[in-house]
Amino acid sequence: MSRVVHTGQALVDVVVEVPDLPARGQNVMASSATDYAGGAVTVLVAAARFGADCVHAGAVGTGPHGDLVRSVLAAEGIAASAAPVPGLDTGICVVMVEPSAERTFVTTLGAERRISVASLATSVPQPGDLVCVTGFSLALASTRDPLLAWLPQLHPDVVVVLDPGAAFAGLPDDVRREMLEVTDVWSSNAEEAEDLLRVTGRTPPAGLADLTTAVAPLLRGDAVAVVRDGPQGCAVRVAGATTYVPGFPQTPVDTNGAGDTHTGALLAEVAAGTPWVEGCRRANAAAAIKVTRRGPESAPTVAEVDAFLAAAG
Repeated sequence: MSRVVHTGQALVDVVVEVPDLPARGQNVMASSATDYAGGAVTVLVAAARFGADCVHAGAVGTGPHGDLVRSVLAAEGIAASAAPVPGLDTGICVVMVEPSAERTFVTTLGAERRISVASLATSVPQPGDLVCVTGFSLALASTRDPLLAWLPQLHPDVVVVLDPGAAFAGLPDDVRREMLEVTDVWSSNAEEAEDLLRVTGRTPPAGLADLTTAVAPLLRGDAVAVVRDGPQGCAVRVAGATTYVPGFPQTPVDTNGAGDTHTGALLAEVAAGTPWVEGCRRANAAAAIKVTRRGPESAPTVAEVDAFLAAAG
């Protein structure tokens, strides 16, 4: 089985449930506050619970936040290939969750930004491995420069997966172009795909399938493009054909980490040899289960997805 390797930031999500966002300069009382290992950890946990062999190639700090990240990785059987960053803790992301399940974020910087070509190389990607990159890694030079130096060194049969995030469309043109030239798989939500097309001078087409088809030519070679649209499911472009894969609408409790859960589940399925379209169907189910649970670490197991799909018919 191929491995799932993630190069992105492992953060601690400080999740607070609020009745509404406060007005500027005002206060609001939260009904709960919980610390979770998040960021890249959410993708890896989902992939591990689907049976994938997973590696975190990013940096982890040595304070209490870094300890939480390492404990979650260890509990899920996920390897951390790089040595801990001495004398610096992992950063946090404050996540404010409203009753609608909408989320608002404030992120700090910490040890997760201390990567190098040498630290990334400790993951030793092999042909067939899926190496994940997040667009947020490309927003700052401390993580962007090592990544863009390292990725072209990988074996051509290593599969580079880009999860662009909201940051990608706003990057300098040369950075976006350099990343897209080494991208074999694009996995985003619809808004991120539309933003990419607009910033490259294209008009986003209506419809999820057409949107996915329009993204694919911007990638390397005969790349795969996956574009999600929440409860509507996703579309996947592979081998020159685009397929719409319906979702499983749920009443959400917490949408934080739903996209990461989808990505992790999908990559685990593909690593195990599942065709992309069927992998997307199973990833849609995993994300549907996730939004009914609180916290970014609440991805379902493969057995739970099997049961969900059997009940859904």
